[in-house]
Amino acid sequence: MTKDEVITARIEDRISQCRDGYYVTSTGFLDTHEQALAIAASRQAAGVRTIMYGGYEEAERRMLVCIPRDLPVSDEEAVEGLISVLRVKLPAISRELSHRDYLGSLLGLGIERRLTGDILVRPDGADVLIVPGIGEFLMSELHRIGPAEVKTEMISLDGLALPEARFEYIRDSLSSVRLDSVVSSAFRLSRGKAAEAIRRGLVSVDHAECIKPDAAVQEGSSIVLKGKGKAVLEETGGESRKGRIRIVIKRFI
Repeated sequence: MTKDEVITARIEDRISQCRDGYYVTSTGFLDTHEQALAIAASRQAAGVRTIMYGGYEEAERRMLVCIPRDLPVSDEEAVEGLISVLRVKLPAISRELSHRDYLGSLLGLGIERRLTGDILVRPDGADVLIVPGIGEFLMSELHRIGPAEVKTEMISLDGLALPEARFEYIRDSLSSVRLDSVVSSAFRLSRGKAAEAIRRGLVSVDHAECIKPDAAVQEGSSIVLKGKGKAVLEETGGESRKGRIRIVIKRFI
C-alpha cells in the first residue's frame, strides 16, 4: 500500500468505528494533505457527520471528528476533551526559539507527529496542542528545547495563548487571480516555482489542499505554503492601465 492508502485506511477505520459503534471517534492531528484525504473519505461516510477540529479557529493541523448522524450532540460537545495544551516556559535569559526547535525536541522523544497539533511560539515559550494521552509523558520527559532548559505545565484549552499576528501588505496587479499567480505574489516566488509547489501538495486554500495551479482564488481566502507561511487575499478589484487586476495580500510574518 502507498502512504496515502495507509492514511486513508486509518481514516476509514475511524469512520467505521463511529458508524458501527455509535459513538464519537477522531483521528490524530492531520496536515493539509491528510485533511484532503480525510475530507474525501468522509464524503462517502453514510450515517456519519464529520467536522475538522484543531483546537482554535485558525488551526492548521486538525483532526477529523466523526459523529453518528442522529446522535443528539452538538459539535462543541463532540470535540470536548479531544485536545490538551502543553505550555512550555523558557528561562528569562534564553534566546527566542523557533517552531523547528520545539518540533525537533518533541520528535526526539519519540512522539509521533499525529499526536501533536499546532505549536504556537512566543518569545517566552510556546503552547503545544496535543492529544491528552501524552501530557504526563511530556511533563516528565521534556526538560530541554534546543540549548534551553524549560519548564512545562498543562493548561486548559481556554487558556491557549495565540501569538500576536505580525503582517505586511503586498499590493500587486495580476493578469488573473489564479492560485499560482497569487502564491507567486504573496511569497515572492517565480510563477513556475509557485505552480510546482501547488502541484506537490504544498499549498492549501482555506484549510484544504489544492493541487491545481489554475484554481481561482476568492477574495478573503487564506493561503498557506508549507515552509513559507500564510497569506490572505484581502482585496481584488479595479484594473490597471494595462487591464491587470489590482490585488491586496495580507502576508503574515
